[in-house]
Amino acid sequence: MFWMLMIEGLGLSVILFLACIIGIRNGGVGLLHLYHKDVQDRCVELGLTTHKRIMQRAVSVKSIVITVDIIYLILCVYGINGVRGFTDGFLHIFVILSIMNLFDRFVIDELWVGHTNAWTILGTEDLKPYITNKDRAVKWIFGTAGFAAMSAALAGIMALILK
Repeated sequence: MFWMLMIEGLGLSVILFLACIIGIRNGGVGLLHLYHKDVQDRCVELGLTTHKRIMQRAVSVKSIVITVDIIYLILCVYGINGVRGFTDGFLHIFVILSIMNLFDRFVIDELWVGHTNAWTILGTEDLKPYITNKDRAVKWIFGTAGFAAMSAALAGIMALILK
């Protein structure tokens, strides 16, 4: 079961990676909602987008990604792994999300955003680093407490549905 959870966590990481690739396919402005307000404001000043467009994009991207993630988690944990009950469901979901969180922190944030120009938006280079130490701390906290809460909620819903 350990290896299955590892593979499923890496699968969810690939989904996140693909979402980022699609999001920045025409440049970092595609995922501008992930950047700081000062970067967003600069992009608006440069005429690259509008604040309304940033908000619309944030809602659509988050809606799609969260929906795909939940479907993936339900299929893996309850369909493939055959989990029943709250505790096992919570643990499986949390492990898969934690693997994705580690991938996001180290591969996407540190390597891809931090050490390549793929996420660089021309005219905002002086506002780097795009991910500050404060951002890292917030992401680590959300990646543990937030994903634990999300795991508990999803496991609780599924435990009620599968009774």
